[in-house]
Amino acid sequence: MFSLIKQEQGKKWRNWAETHEGKPESTFYPSSVDEVISIVKEAANQGKKIRVIGAGHSFTNLVGTEQWLVSLDQLTGIEQIDEATNTVTVFGGTRLYQLGKELDRLGYAQENLGDINVQSIAGAISTGTHGTGLSFGNIPTQVEALTFVTASGEILTISEEENTNYFKASLVSLGTFGIIVKVKLKVVECPVYEYRCEKVNYPLFVEKLDNYIKNNRHFEFYIFPYSDLVQVKRMNISENKPERLFFHHCKDLVMENYLLYVLSTGCKWFPKRSRMISKLLAKGISETNITANSHQLFATPRLVKFTEIEYCIPLHYLKPALDEVRACIEEKNHEVHFPIECRVVNADDIWLSPSYKRESAYIAFHMFKGMPYESYFRDMEAIMRKYEGRPHWAKMHNMNQEDLQNLYPKLPDFLTIREELDPDGMFLNEYLEEKLGKARVEKEPVEMG
Repeated sequence: MFSLIKQEQGKKWRNWAETHEGKPESTFYPSSVDEVISIVKEAANQGKKIRVIGAGHSFTNLVGTEQWLVSLDQLTGIEQIDEATNTVTVFGGTRLYQLGKELDRLGYAQENLGDINVQSIAGAISTGTHGTGLSFGNIPTQVEALTFVTASGEILTISEEENTNYFKASLVSLGTFGIIVKVKLKVVECPVYEYRCEKVNYPLFVEKLDNYIKNNRHFEFYIFPYSDLVQVKRMNISENKPERLFFHHCKDLVMENYLLYVLSTGCKWFPKRSRMISKLLAKGISETNITANSHQLFATPRLVKFTEIEYCIPLHYLKPALDEVRACIEEKNHEVHFPIECRVVNADDIWLSPSYKRESAYIAFHMFKGMPYESYFRDMEAIMRKYEGRPHWAKMHNMNQEDLQNLYPKLPDFLTIREELDPDGMFLNEYLEEKLGKARVEKEPVEMG
């Protein structure tokens, strides 16, 4: 079977942000779980390493390999839906936007999503992708079970009932436990939301921030460098009928993509205009009030490319962190015009989740592709570190093994399980070895919790 699997030799890959690229020896496109098993077994026979690629929306080098790359783009779709338990089983390569449409036809939806929906479900889970709303965890908290093809070529299903000692470690595994071929997810009956967008002056916004967080099902906001205007977005359950979103989507394409690209290109040529452009973008925020099915509202198209760092800090640090971020940008006169995206997420008990055991605020900093970002990101990262920030695993960061060990108390136990499932490091690459290190030499019993 192995020789019949679709593959390409020496095909170059590049992530969406174009921050990393490579030329693996072979790229494979399995269309069944059996084909994934065949690839893994052949890799073991030949001593090859494997990384898996989805949409390429990781800004870090999680995928990088010169050996074998596996794409799950042909292993997609819903395998089974269980209406009695409100769960759905999908194949690992299914993109989030594809899943949203298929679930909608069946009258269901994921309870929460991020603001980008092109990722594969396996990739979104593995990197701890999140949405917003203090009543909700990140996307991995929606998982009931994961089915892996491990380094031995065996099928391993992990859930609260099966192989339970692996479950909390497996939910954010960075692709190091094996290839996720199936995901069983909790879903909800498709909700209709009222979406509101408005601009608020920063002093008033700070006064209302706690209320925004506590009294909205989904809430996020954008801080504009050098501006006192804040863009506030809220989503709450509505009894009204969904509207047609043609004009709303057109506005998103024009304002948040085409116009942003033109203005960003101007900033790239004339960086000192960044302050003016940021203020202009803030003033251009229009008030919006629409009603639609949930999966149509969570994500917005992202056609303008950028680099990004994102940190997760304890929620109670959000206000002082924002004040310090705004002051630092002013003081250092950073040439940045992209807004700063802020979201809130409930605590969870997933070992490598940035929200592990704390209600969290995620703060994301962006820079238009091609503009220097190093000094801006360095200063923002220093502030996030001061407030116990944990980096989003798919975003750029400068933390080393020691830093991550201090931030993630379950990381040593995670590495022990990783080594047990993949003793030869088939699913590791240079980047992961640099960031995570290896499991402890002396194995200790893994404590649950």
